[in-house]
Amino acid sequence: MNSDNLFDLVHKGFRVTLGATASLVESVQDPQKREQNLELLKTDSNLLLEQLAVKGETTEQVARSFVDSLITPTDRTESTATYGTPSSTVTTSTTSVAQQDVQIELQELTAQIAAMRTELEKLRNPDSEI
Repeated sequence: MNSDNLFDLVHKGFRVTLGATASLVESVQDPQKREQNLELLKTDSNLLLEQLAVKGETTEQVARSFVDSLITPTDRTESTATYGTPSSTVTTSTTSVAQQDVQIELQELTAQIAAMRTELEKLRNPDSEI
């Protein structure tokens, strides 16, 4: 068996499992959806598996983008959040404390390097006035 085929099979199985989990959550929340899924399972299980794979792929992409957004720092200083209806928009300003700390630390390190450079020049040329 080809390793690519095995990987694809495992990946599709993962997506079907993810889609089944999402469908299970929907079924618990909506009894009508549960009946539709059970009827589809009785009539055409292959179609149900394909639908679960598509739902799993969508869920995977949403989860991946969420995790990426947590990992990747944002450079925005202003963000817009929508609450309630689409017409009510609240704009909030965010300041990145970590970026400010890094900026201060860089300035301190630059000052230390400049002081060390001056001291090194004095040690190289003790006769010259710097």
